[in-house]
Amino acid sequence: MDLVASGNGSRVITFVLLGLTETPAVRPILFVVFLLAYVATIGGNFSILAAILMEPKLHTPMYFFLGNLSMLDVGCISVTVPVMLKHFLSNDRHVLYGACLAQLFFFHLLAGADCFLLTVMAYDRYLAICHPLTYSTHMSWKTQKASVCLSCLFSFSNALTQTVALSTLKFCGPNTINHFYCDLPQLFQLSCSSTRLNEQLLFVAAAFMGVAPLVLITVSYGHVAAAVLRIRSAEGRKKAFSTCSSHLTVVGIFYGTGVFSYMRLGSVESSDKDKGIGILNTVISPMLNPLIYSLRNPDVQGALRKVLTGR
Repeated sequence: MDLVASGNGSRVITFVLLGLTETPAVRPILFVVFLLAYVATIGGNFSILAAILMEPKLHTPMYFFLGNLSMLDVGCISVTVPVMLKHFLSNDRHVLYGACLAQLFFFHLLAGADCFLLTVMAYDRYLAICHPLTYSTHMSWKTQKASVCLSCLFSFSNALTQTVALSTLKFCGPNTINHFYCDLPQLFQLSCSSTRLNEQLLFVAAAFMGVAPLVLITVSYGHVAAAVLRIRSAEGRKKAFSTCSSHLTVVGIFYGTGVFSYMRLGSVESSDKDKGIGILNTVISPMLNPLIYSLRNPDVQGALRKVLTGR
């Protein structure tokens, strides 16, 4: 165990990430699988971003927010997967204490910004469908930029608070994390000092960044559903719902995995289920988002064909 003497005893200077498996024969296979997933995620999200930048049809608030969501997805998977790929190729799975905190900070920064941005996108759909005549006024370019900046600011404040609070905990052993990246629930279990304050801060963050946005998204889509059902034309209803279905799917995946990631807080030990949920949250969700948003959207499909063919 990597310990260093301090004024009050010994403290951990490195953690050991157990990763997805301890079977050497399986690691090369998992390396290839997750490398392909990482490349697909980077390629898919940057393709969406390029399509939005190059296609004038997509220069609207909805696609401006989608472009920012794509960048957040690239950042989120880049915080966790490269470290995991490195550990697949090496027997050394040690992570320095400072690197662990940095990974924690950037993960919560990007995931938190995702929460707020998904809420802004739901509000955008609410304005577009329920108040189309004043949509351009309410969702001006200034409003779009302010929404993204505030999302990042709120998320930064939370990530910094959680990281600083975690840095006050004492880790005097053991130092083995049964996961493939550093996160709060697993680190709480290793602390040899009280985590009560940290758990309270995480509870407040969950309410502010998880429950509140989800309630706002639900209210927004409640109004949207009521407005769409008043449309007499079946084709009109179908078109209105199609602009929301992709976003609702992404919200369902994101919040579903997020809730299960933290609902086991306080349990005695981590399980392999946590790793599976972590893969859904940090790998599968960012990889599927470009596919979800382009699958039923002819405008995005056309713009992607232009990007990929160069025409």
